Amino acid sequence: MKDPLQFVKPAVRQIAAYTLAARQAPVKINQNENPYDLPEALKRRVLEKALRRPWSRYPDFDPKDLLAKLAAFSGWRADGILAGNGSNELIEALLLVTVGAGTRVVIPEPTFTLYALLTTVLGGEAVRVPLTPDLQYDPEAIARARRQAGAPLTVVCSPNNPTGGVLSTADVRRLCEEEGGLVVIDEAYHEFAGESVVPLLEAHANLVVLRTFSKAMGLAGLRVGYLLASPELVREINKGRLPYNLNFFSQTAALAALEDYAELGVRVRQLAEERERLLALVKDLPGVRAYPSRANFFLIELRDADPKAVFEGLLRRGVLVRDVTAYPMLSRCLRISVGTPEENDAFLHALGSALGEARPDVAMGRA
Repeated sequence: MKDPLQFVKPAVRQIAAYTLAARQAPVKINQNENPYDLPEALKRRVLEKALRRPWSRYPDFDPKDLLAKLAAFSGWRADGILAGNGSNELIEALLLVTVGAGTRVVIPEPTFTLYALLTTVLGGEAVRVPLTPDLQYDPEAIARARRQAGAPLTVVCSPNNPTGGVLSTADVRRLCEEEGGLVVIDEAYHEFAGESVVPLLEAHANLVVLRTFSKAMGLAGLRVGYLLASPELVREINKGRLPYNLNFFSQTAALAALEDYAELGVRVRQLAEERERLLALVKDLPGVRAYPSRANFFLIELRDADPKAVFEGLLRRGVLVRDVTAYPMLSRCLRISVGTPEENDAFLHALGSALGEARPDVAMGRA
């Protein structure tokens, strides 16, 4: 038989898969996870509910209880909400029903790479808009690219991963008011930013908002996300969603997290405070630029040290961060997730040692 890969789309064969090397370390601050597990009492409550339900039966096709709780939590109507197996599944469903051969999708970059990857897999074209030199969004450039490309879809992560920057509510409103396609705002980290564009949904039927339980809610291991949009648009996006996509255990855990968000929200505020403490300390290190962030992570640029050497130096000292040097504009950058105070102190100590080890002048002195 001929090479079976000939049946795979050429555009797909030319791109790299979304992947992350499996590495472990005592201090794991590389995936923007919540360092705090769910409270023991909450986990036991979820387990008890799961034990009372037959596991041989399918989960709810439409998790109405969860949608009602999400409506109360978000301030948006339940029939305008779609729950999924992580927000990644909902990103896929959204793109499945909007992107075809030649469809242009405006995506500022560097950003979360899944949008451009899936756009390419579906035969579309990612129209990439660079961030400003200080790694912030350029609202005028985004609007201009949208007009010039005639793009039916514009995607903005706010806060942005991996830079931590945001697009203001006023700028999102202006994008929605312009003639054009859908405006998709990925709010995976909105709890840490303290603001949301969900209130704009009432007046703008072309706005789509995506959120996740993986970050502030601490449910990364159970995969729960949700999408908010006009009910009419949600009905169409739902056609791209797999049936029975959200297992009953994840539904139960998500409900419990929403019911106990007052307690979980305390951790969110603590992480935001730790982020600011870390930024204040790191920015004083010579040769290091720390970019401001509104998420539970931040970016550092290493001006006179090899970032890959610093990454490995941190790993040898038991600290795992994210190497983002392959991203556009980030060839000298590492991304650091905010951990517990103890983890953050361990990172700071290890960073000082790794920087000294990786700087060319220090290395030459040892040689």
